[in-house]
Amino acid sequence: MTFTKIFTDIPILIVLTVFISSLTYCFRSYIRTNKNLKILIAFLEDFKKNDLNFRFKEMDNWMLQNPYVSATWIEFRNTLVFSESIALKTTGQDVKYKDVSSTVQNIQTTADPLYFFNEESLVTSKFNSKMISSIPTILTGFGPLFTFLQISVAFGKIDFSTQEKTIASLSGFLGTMQVAALVSVVAVSSCLIFLLIERIMYNKICKAPLARVQELMGALFASISAEKFLYELLRESKVSNNSVANIMSGIPAEFRTAFNSSMATSLVPYLENLIFGINQLNRQLKENLKAQTRGDDVDDLF
Repeated sequence: MTFTKIFTDIPILIVLTVFISSLTYCFRSYIRTNKNLKILIAFLEDFKKNDLNFRFKEMDNWMLQNPYVSATWIEFRNTLVFSESIALKTTGQDVKYKDVSSTVQNIQTTADPLYFFNEESLVTSKFNSKMISSIPTILTGFGPLFTFLQISVAFGKIDFSTQEKTIASLSGFLGTMQVAALVSVVAVSSCLIFLLIERIMYNKICKAPLARVQELMGALFASISAEKFLYELLRESKVSNNSVANIMSGIPAEFRTAFNSSMATSLVPYLENLIFGINQLNRQLKENLKAQTRGDDVDDLF
């Protein structure tokens, strides 16, 4: 049996077709993922941690408009803690962020960015990774499947009716058994080659840019634990309560000072003028009374 005839046999041809088709799909999926990751890397490299407060709206809009990372970004955005220096004008369905802690100088996250921007969310979920992982098993399974199928076909070709037919059928039997053995060899070899090529492509095309994305996200957003965040809130609450208590305790003194100042500036001069007027009226009445009394004595003499 010639080399060309062996590799054009239907079982071997099926194994080779599945192998080439799977490798092509795998390569195209990884290239498409690599292209999207490189776009994300180019965008993130344009940002610095110090100016992120002022350019966060720009990043937020771009992430939401990019369908490759929009779902992951929405989940990650809910974990962010903003400083007092950030100012966002939100409209529509945008999230309105409020000031949380004066001790936070940059945008921080209460969760590790790697929890959201991981291999599953940015790589394996973007194509049928389960099918790719099952291809080695399928290729290996083709080996015994077609081997036993070819063996059954070979035994069916044996004809013991005459000596000539027996000799002729044995020749076909040996050729079919050779193909049956080669099917397993081709299937196992295809499986091993696929695993080797697929792992090399995955690490070089997908894993390397993914690590760069994770590095950039970790550099832009510092991680703060939930416990520390709650501690910051508690400290801010204590500072606010202390300020309110000081204000409330100073209200009586401030009120007394304001009342005294108001009395001294407005009511006291008014009362002084009123008393002065009353004194003048009393003096005038006394003078009139004396004048009337002196006039009566003169009349009594005459």
